[in-house]
Amino acid sequence: MARRLNRIWVRFGLWIAGTVLSTIALLSFCAWAFSSVQYYQFYKTLPDEVRVELDELNANDLEDSPRAMQIYGQYWRGDTLFGEQMSLLIGLIVCLPFGLTVGFWVSRYVTRPLASIVEVAKRVEQGDFSARAVATGAHGEMGEVVHTFNNMIDSLDELEAERRATAASISHELRTPLTVLKARLHAVCDGVIVADEAEFRALLAQAEHLGRLVDDLHTLSIAEAGQLSLKKQRLCLCALLGEALSHLQPQLQQAGMELELTLPVDEAESDIRADPDRMRQIIANLVSNAMRHAVQGRWLGVDVQSLIDENGEAWVQLGISDAGPGLPQELRNHPFQRFAMAPGKRKREGSGLGLSIVRALTESQGGTVRSIPSPRGGTRFILRFPRA
Repeated sequence: MARRLNRIWVRFGLWIAGTVLSTIALLSFCAWAFSSVQYYQFYKTLPDEVRVELDELNANDLEDSPRAMQIYGQYWRGDTLFGEQMSLLIGLIVCLPFGLTVGFWVSRYVTRPLASIVEVAKRVEQGDFSARAVATGAHGEMGEVVHTFNNMIDSLDELEAERRATAASISHELRTPLTVLKARLHAVCDGVIVADEAEFRALLAQAEHLGRLVDDLHTLSIAEAGQLSLKKQRLCLCALLGEALSHLQPQLQQAGMELELTLPVDEAESDIRADPDRMRQIIANLVSNAMRHAVQGRWLGVDVQSLIDENGEAWVQLGISDAGPGLPQELRNHPFQRFAMAPGKRKREGSGLGLSIVRALTESQGGTVRSIPSPRGGTRFILRFPRA
């Protein structure tokens, strides 16, 4: 019931109905007041004996008796039709301004949040994302409209900030290897640097870095656009995880990281529907991220478990934890944002898109991903996929 009363059309209808009823009541009062004044004037002009007689008739509920009608007809000096017209005219003179004033006030009260939304929308159109609509007097659906509108501006503001940061980061990431390539190639051409195998390998490394950046940007763009080609099939996450980690074992050993793998007793509980190649890419990105930023912890924890959430839905959860220093302060609120760290602060081994790709690939397969502090002080990434 309260939900229905908070609807815009219900509240507006109640306000209008209240205004109409108030106007009718005021009009009736004006007519009654004018009639009372006319009767008072008529009563004062009556002779004393007739006045006493009329009082007795009224006291005995005989105000409509023939004698009462005779008295009215004999002593009433006014025009009855004129009196009714005057009472109506006075009522309109009083009620019309009242009705218009209350009507305009109600309209203003109901549409005030809309005026604020329109004003803010014009500022957003000009690129000002700092403005927010004011919900003064807004309740129910109108309050929800204002709240949702402000949330939309918050999202636009975040997207604009991310777009600017992405543009700056991409230009920085492309400029650095290109500058190195250009300088060293000039040096080779001028004979300053010997064009030997070591030099060619250094130049190849810069070119490969550019290739990885372009590939990551392509993968991320098509995933966010919903055009990523996925070959979903039923697969055992435990088996796929073991296969992926076996390929990454040499890198883990070289980094000196101890792998702690925890799997469910019944591996059938880890069956999901996903693209195996994209799942390997997700695992590789998260493990590479741990080796790059948490190698000093010397530990990598990987676990799989089956669980049911509070809504009764079955999920398969993949957790990857490390014992490193944890996420930097500027990354904790948005770890999956593209180029979350400012240009120049990232390590040269990565493109700055690994975690963004993890989120895009996970969500495109119906999963979720989030990060929390690891029990060993580092970072723990938790991915959930619907159980097959």
